[in-house]
Amino acid sequence: MSSSPPKKPSFRELHKPGEPFVLANVWDSGSAKLFAALGAQALATTSAGHAFTLGVKDMGGITRTQSLEHAHELVRATHLPLNADLENGYGHSPVDVAETIQLAANAGVAGCCIEDTALPNQMPYDFDFAVERISAAVDAARALDEDFVLTARADGVMTGQYDTDEAIRRIQAFEAVGADVLYVPMPPSLEELARICGSVKAPVNALALGEFAKYTVTDYANIGVARISLGSAMARLTHATIVNSAKQIIGEGDFTSFLNGISSAEIENLFDSINKSQE
Repeated sequence: MSSSPPKKPSFRELHKPGEPFVLANVWDSGSAKLFAALGAQALATTSAGHAFTLGVKDMGGITRTQSLEHAHELVRATHLPLNADLENGYGHSPVDVAETIQLAANAGVAGCCIEDTALPNQMPYDFDFAVERISAAVDAARALDEDFVLTARADGVMTGQYDTDEAIRRIQAFEAVGADVLYVPMPPSLEELARICGSVKAPVNALALGEFAKYTVTDYANIGVARISLGSAMARLTHATIVNSAKQIIGEGDFTSFLNGISSAEIENLFDSINKSQE
C-alpha cells in the first residue's frame, strides 16, 4: 500500500529563525510557474516587477485593485503560498490598511507586507501612527477565517529617513502589537542585520539585493534570518536582458545576443512539470 506524500509546511511554518527559506518574488504567471517548477517553497509579488509589466512607475503607479487582481492571478498559477507586496496598504488610515488586509485574504494570498512609508513620497509615518496602522492590520488578519501571515516593514533605513536604531524601535513595537514577521530592507551591513534579528523574537525577512546579494543562505542562517526575499531583483535582471539585447539588435544590427537564450523546449518542459503536479 502506497503511503501518502508528506504534508507541505504552511506558509507560517516555513518561517524558522536560523533556517531561512527563499521567498521568490515573481511578476506574472509564467515566472511563478518557473520558480515553482524549480523548487521554490513560496512565492511573493513584487510591486516594482508588477509595475514593469504595465509600463508604469513603482510606488504609486499601481492601484489597490490592480495589485490585488495581480495577486489573485498569481495565486491561481501555482499551489504555492503567495505573499503580497501591498506597499503601505494603499491608504494612509488604519481603516484603509485593515480593509486592504481583508481584500488580500479574499484574493487568496497567504500573507502580505505593509510598509511604514507614506507613499507616494518616502517620508515615514510618525512612530505612533505607524504602530497604529500595523495594529489595525493585525486585528484585521486575526479576524480572518484562514491563517494570514502579516509582515511589518520599517523602510526608513532603505530610504534614508532614519537609522537602524529607529528601525529596531519600530519593529519591536510592531512585534508588540502582533506582527508575525519583521522586515527592515537594506540595513547598512550584515552586522546590522544580525543586530536587527537579535532585537526581536519574531521571524525576520532579509532582502538579498545589492551588497546583500553576495551572501549565501548559510550566511543569513548564521545570523538568525528566517526568510530571504528577492524583491525586484529577478524582474530587473529579466528587463536588463531585454534592454541590453534590444540595444544590440536595434542599435547595432547584431543578433548574437540570442545565442545565450534558453530553449523553448526547456521552458515548456518546466511549465509541463508544474502543471501536471497541480492536476
